[in-house]
Amino acid sequence: MNAFLAILAVAVSPLPTVDFDTEVVPILTKAGCNAAACHGSAAGRGGFKLSLFGGDTSWDYDEIVYRLEGRRVNLARPETSLLISKPTEQINHEGGYRLEFEGPGATSMTRWIAEGARRVTARRLTRVTAEPSESLMALGQNARVSVSATFDDGTTRDVTKLAVYTAADPGAIEVDGSGGLKVLRRGRHTVVIRFLAEVLTIQLTVPLSDGPIDLAEAPRRNWIDDEVLTTLEALRVEPSAQANDARLLRRTTLHLTGRLPTPEAIRSYLVNEDPAKHVQLVDRLLDSSEFVDYWTYRLAKLLRIKPGPKNSPATKAFHFWVREQLTKGVGWDRIAAELLTAEGDTHEDGPANFYLVAGDARAQAEYVSELLMGVRLRCANCHNHPLDRWTQDDYHGLSAVFARVERGRNVRVVSRGEVIHPATGEAAVARVPGERFLDADADSRQEFANWLTDEENQYFGRAMVNRIWKALMGRGLIEPTDDLRATNPPTHPKLLDRIAEDFVANGHSIRHTIRLMTNSAAYARDSQATSANESDELFYSHALTVPLEAEVLADAIADVTGVAESYGEQPLGTRAITLFTRPESESLQILGRCDRADSCESNDQASGGLATKLHLLNGPLLNRRITDQQGRLRRLIAQDTGLSEIAEDFYLRGLGRLPTWPEVAYWLKQFDDASDREQMLEDFVWSLLNSKEFLTNH
Repeated sequence: MNAFLAILAVAVSPLPTVDFDTEVVPILTKAGCNAAACHGSAAGRGGFKLSLFGGDTSWDYDEIVYRLEGRRVNLARPETSLLISKPTEQINHEGGYRLEFEGPGATSMTRWIAEGARRVTARRLTRVTAEPSESLMALGQNARVSVSATFDDGTTRDVTKLAVYTAADPGAIEVDGSGGLKVLRRGRHTVVIRFLAEVLTIQLTVPLSDGPIDLAEAPRRNWIDDEVLTTLEALRVEPSAQANDARLLRRTTLHLTGRLPTPEAIRSYLVNEDPAKHVQLVDRLLDSSEFVDYWTYRLAKLLRIKPGPKNSPATKAFHFWVREQLTKGVGWDRIAAELLTAEGDTHEDGPANFYLVAGDARAQAEYVSELLMGVRLRCANCHNHPLDRWTQDDYHGLSAVFARVERGRNVRVVSRGEVIHPATGEAAVARVPGERFLDADADSRQEFANWLTDEENQYFGRAMVNRIWKALMGRGLIEPTDDLRATNPPTHPKLLDRIAEDFVANGHSIRHTIRLMTNSAAYARDSQATSANESDELFYSHALTVPLEAEVLADAIADVTGVAESYGEQPLGTRAITLFTRPESESLQILGRCDRADSCESNDQASGGLATKLHLLNGPLLNRRITDQQGRLRRLIAQDTGLSEIAEDFYLRGLGRLPTWPEVAYWLKQFDDASDREQMLEDFVWSLLNSKEFLTNH
């Protein structure tokens, strides 16, 4: 009898109270009610505003229960509440049919209203997991993902049907609303999963070919190759062969110095039979002043060093301070810490100019997060970041870190200064993003710098090595390079983590990481794709071909033609990459110079746009140099140099290699058939300088 009563008691026991934060809000998210295109927009929709994707459940509760005089919930007749009748289209709803009237979502919300529409925080979400997190699949195969939510009361709940699924590439993966997936295209593809404020990704891989491959004998020079080849083997992609000596010499010299190798350097390298000659080349270039010049230029772009009206002394101080750090081999962590805590006369103290790049505290927070964390924190200005962990508290809290910095010729920290948090209307509290608020009497800039450069920081090292990888390999392991987040996973997660760990372990040394990358077989791979890997642009089965940056191309044109460019009041022959001012230059404008008003990472200052091509094809940019009486071509003609010697000289200078016999035979025939041989030679040089082989690093 007692057992029977116990069973009966369980059978008639009431259902658990519906929790607003962890049950009602996910239903609204799943239905799309709080998406940016609906009530989650900045202005809301139809007088009803919800937080984007349920990022602020307190706001959502007040909006649903108390605003509009409480008419969105009807405690007496829950099923007639606007919260129910609108999305189920019991009454007209501009957003259309979103929920089944008798479905589980509407039923749960109706029960919540019947229980009094209370907000009693029963539990908080701590973690969301998905299984499988990655999977190797066949083309057209169906799969199902299971999503679980863990709460701070120790409970775990299956939220597969409440999670929201979005394919990063809808043309590659078909996703239904209950965790069903179908892969439509070969490759590695990502699905973003959201539950409440948590977002995560899973990856599905379909090999790019059907037959298995064995890469055990593929060239390996360091552990970078192990990671890259493991991915290629999983994708069943055969890598291209290693680049020949001439191509690798040109590539490496451009990457490390921004300059074409000289004919003398090419000839010497080609006859060198030492198996370690590439390692020796890398070491020699890393120790050169040309390396310092070029990587100062790259860091100046990254730091957005840009002279303004009447501040050339400040720009010079900043530029030369960066150059000094590279010359001394100072670690990126020490560089960042000194920038963040800088004060002083901007005409003499280079790091102080860090605070003149951005106009105010909010702009400084955006600049710092993109530059030093690789994070687009600006997305959390008006609402919590829809695709990452960052909140408005993080954005305005980091802004508050810089609120007391006074900008001017003398940068200093003053006793007062604040940033107003738009959600509260009060001064934002300084905060280390995603971590903790700071005490009012704390040195907030130093606290942030300590956190950022700590060995355990998951953003700082990864952001920098990802940028270095892109500079050398043509594409970041994460793209864009200033958008590191859980929903934008790397193509090679283990590789990125390992390089970042190595970067930290070696004193955040830029030189060390460049040496590591350029000495890998992955870096030395040929840019000529094969039929087996021509569709691969992500996994480094072959080297990527990248247009030369505007300043590098300008210098290359000057070197090949022997006609120096004039830049303002700078001495004739000044290299474009060494300019710390921004003199007016038609050539650099034509070639696509980035003005550094904002990040240059989106276009990476690569030349190659339509306007550039038109100028190269038919403008004075090349033509006046080719025909210049003091230029290299005219000097060679005046010396009665033979065509084959002229061809060899320009091939070496422009393309970094000797011409092949078919190329020599072709040009000799053109020469013999030409009525005006000087015009033919001008056409020859013009064609070389307009070739993809010259205009790119490959």
